Amino acid sequence: MNQAPHGAPATEEFDTDVLVVGTGPTGATCALALATYGVRVRVVTKWNWLANSPRAHIANQRALEVLRDLGVEQEAASVATPWNLMGDTVFTTGLAGEEVARLRTWGTGENRLSDYLQGSPCPVLDIPQPYMEPVLVKNAAARGAEITFSTEYLGHVQDETGVTSTVRDRLTGHEYTIRSRYLVGADGARSKIAEELDLPIEGVMGRAGSIYTLFKADLTRYVAHRPAVLHWIMTPGAGYGEIGMGTFRAVRPWHQWIAGWGYDIEGPEPDLSHEAVLPRIREMIGDPDVEIEIESVNTWQINQAWATRYSAGRVFCGGDAVHRHPPSSGLGSNTSMQDAFNLAWKLTYVIKKWAGPKLLDSYSDERVPVGAKIVARANQSRVDYGPLNAAFRTEGQADPVAAGLAKIRDTGPAGVEAREALVAAVELKNTEFNAQGIELNQRYESCAVIPDAEAGEEAWERDPVLYLQATTRPGAKIPHAWLVDESGHRVSTLDVTQKGKFSLVTGLAGQAWVHAADKADLPFLRTVVMGAKGTEDAYHDWHRAREIHEAGALLVRPDGYIAWRHSEAVWEAEEALHLLQEALTTLLG
Repeated sequence: MNQAPHGAPATEEFDTDVLVVGTGPTGATCALALATYGVRVRVVTKWNWLANSPRAHIANQRALEVLRDLGVEQEAASVATPWNLMGDTVFTTGLAGEEVARLRTWGTGENRLSDYLQGSPCPVLDIPQPYMEPVLVKNAAARGAEITFSTEYLGHVQDETGVTSTVRDRLTGHEYTIRSRYLVGADGARSKIAEELDLPIEGVMGRAGSIYTLFKADLTRYVAHRPAVLHWIMTPGAGYGEIGMGTFRAVRPWHQWIAGWGYDIEGPEPDLSHEAVLPRIREMIGDPDVEIEIESVNTWQINQAWATRYSAGRVFCGGDAVHRHPPSSGLGSNTSMQDAFNLAWKLTYVIKKWAGPKLLDSYSDERVPVGAKIVARANQSRVDYGPLNAAFRTEGQADPVAAGLAKIRDTGPAGVEAREALVAAVELKNTEFNAQGIELNQRYESCAVIPDAEAGEEAWERDPVLYLQATTRPGAKIPHAWLVDESGHRVSTLDVTQKGKFSLVTGLAGQAWVHAADKADLPFLRTVVMGAKGTEDAYHDWHRAREIHEAGALLVRPDGYIAWRHSEAVWEAEEALHLLQEALTTLLG
């Protein structure tokens, strides 16, 4: 029988509280969060180790906020490409060739940096999956999660009280069962668990194809002066498909790379030999003398599919199992980690009997709309290369690169028109590369959120794809604002909330709420008084962001989302207690 971490009670009936299948961003984050919250969790993966290729890499601000809350942000940052080396993205005829345009990306431009700094305490980082996963898994194991490699999930049967899963040790062939209260399917885009649950999947799989070549080459002389993790190459050899250009992605600046380009999935199988891909990589670099060491060549297909339900009974799916899309916009692993963060606290509260099982219904209600939106956004980002290609290309030319450069440098009226088209086309790519809104503007509607009936429908002041609109409306994430702790250091509003608990947030005038929370005496509820020692609003940032009376209150969930707010002042503890208990009963049952 497994030993329960953190003093959680062991039972004879269950081998573990939660069984997680998969150690990717979803499974590893789920395991880390559950272990952090003191829940017994076991993870199985059929592989003998973690990710063996770079795959996902962009870690956006919300993903970093999740890592921050779980106490591993700095460790993850230590293996990342830093923000200042990510964003001088170039569209060029070759790394050694003539440029067509540049775009400051991932919030690094002077016109967007302040938006990003105001929106979150966290930066944007580039953390390839083989570097991210060990941080998550190591810390999950250190906090009590049991991680079992070379163990293949075969199937499950669920009943009223739990789930019995069958697995096979791939080293010995031994099959055995694991009894858990809940099962989490984080088993990827070919999810066996999603298939077993017959989760409804909309959209299409395999609508286009790409070739990715992982290689080593010192390209410092071509990129260090314009540092970016993505470089777009407008050469004929890499011009097939929807994007219409090739890409160099810096895995480890500036010596390890991925070269990518499209191929026709309706045609013959592409030649993946080193002899076939080397000339294309050399053409994209534009320097035939660069030494190149190819590590691997793979194909992958572009999906545009999403589930309209993420769970059935005691079994839940997340990540690529329920939203399948290309890497454009860098939303994949970020959304997967947020799926896990959303689910983990809800499982914890039900397992610890702090909430009724109805709370778990909110997982699908909240995450399905997010999944559908990011699948659409990622695929639209590919389509949005069309205007850029149209602005540069000239059909039927013997040397299309020379013709394209001549087109955009023409000194006559045609050149003016071409340059105007190019500016507009590059500007459109902000919806892929500077889309802070799509990353941070999630709004949840579920039984785990009590709407503010008096607030009316939210009006977006700026483009909600590009720009964050911070608000304390229920269903939104608590706005980031810098506070000052007792030692004089800055702390974020996100730092003094979350951490596995509900937070009742009020101001110095909100003593009625403080007394109410004390009287309620709940193990999962803390009180945060903005303006008090340790949470002083020295910059008055919170005063500007709170949207409620100083003696009003917000109830912030363990994942940082606002569950309920009372905008008006409350001066009597008895009234505050009644309102608080009513809200918690509605939310948790």
